[in-house]
Amino acid sequence: MAPNPRIEINLDKIKHNATTLKELYELKGIQITGVVKGVFARPEVVKVLIDSGIESIADSKISNIEKMKKANLQATFILLRTPAMSEIQKVVEFADISMNSELEVIRALSAEAKKKKKIHQIIVMVEMGDLREGILLKDVSSFIQEVLLLPNIQISGIGTNFACFGGVIPTEEKMSVFSSLVKKMKRKFGLPFPYISGGNSANHNWLMKTADVGEVNNLRLGESIFLGCETVNGAPIPNLFTDAFSFFAEVIESKLKPSVPIGYRGKNAFGEFISFPDRGIIRRAIVGVGRQDILVSGLTPLQPLEIIGSSSDHIILDTKRTFLKPGDEIAFSLNYGALLSAMTSPSVYKYMTFSTVVNRGSARK
Repeated sequence: MAPNPRIEINLDKIKHNATTLKELYELKGIQITGVVKGVFARPEVVKVLIDSGIESIADSKISNIEKMKKANLQATFILLRTPAMSEIQKVVEFADISMNSELEVIRALSAEAKKKKKIHQIIVMVEMGDLREGILLKDVSSFIQEVLLLPNIQISGIGTNFACFGGVIPTEEKMSVFSSLVKKMKRKFGLPFPYISGGNSANHNWLMKTADVGEVNNLRLGESIFLGCETVNGAPIPNLFTDAFSFFAEVIESKLKPSVPIGYRGKNAFGEFISFPDRGIIRRAIVGVGRQDILVSGLTPLQPLEIIGSSSDHIILDTKRTFLKPGDEIAFSLNYGALLSAMTSPSVYKYMTFSTVVNRGSARK
């Protein structure tokens, strides 16, 4: 039996998704930046994206960018968030480009780049309402003016973000405002902005429906490549695989037990007070993995089972009419949060698998 818990990663399906999206987006003049934080920048997976023709790779951890560079992967590497002051030296050393929204940080990047006799490129992030990172629209012009005074810093783009913190959707109106801002900055400063990064996998529906992408020439995709869905509604994207990743855990106990805990109850180990519906005696299975290793709420059993709770190292399931015994494996699909946590956990084994995609127009779940 293969070790458990484990995540199986189908590299052929990822390549299919990456190639399909790249071709689809290029029809509208959009280049893809592959976001690999969800797979903890596993070199085997990153190589698949690069081999699919994706030339820029982004991650939010400079340690992951360092790992990819030391693995001799050839791409333009972008730090996906504003650098921490404690990371400045490594950012200049390993990141080709970083996303920025703080002048103090860029001044530090400038000083370090000058010391290293390098030019460090930045993408200026602007706020379009999701209220994560970004400069307010009214301040963008003065911000760029200040940055242009700094030595060894090159502004290579303007970017924005949607649906990550506030859930704000990239509507036609929002994207039009963003493009108008970019046009104004181009005219005022005469900068080419090679990267006009208009968002992420949440922009898929906008891109498919819009007749005019405006100034946008780049989108940052992670979830849509890896899980085959757009992120606003979680809907599958046609002709993509949604099962490139599968999670497996092993049954360590299977017994008939009451459905409601017995005795006076308080909060559980995570400070939660949970109510339990009374279903009488049920057959329950426990698998040997828990919240320490994976976002349990992001798992869906692929058998007719129901997750009824979890602790740090256990997931408890109502097995309904399915009889399970210790040693049996249960397979789960994952959402992005579960993928991120499983790939980050050192306790979850990572298995690379392959399955040749014969007809790229007939991807299936």
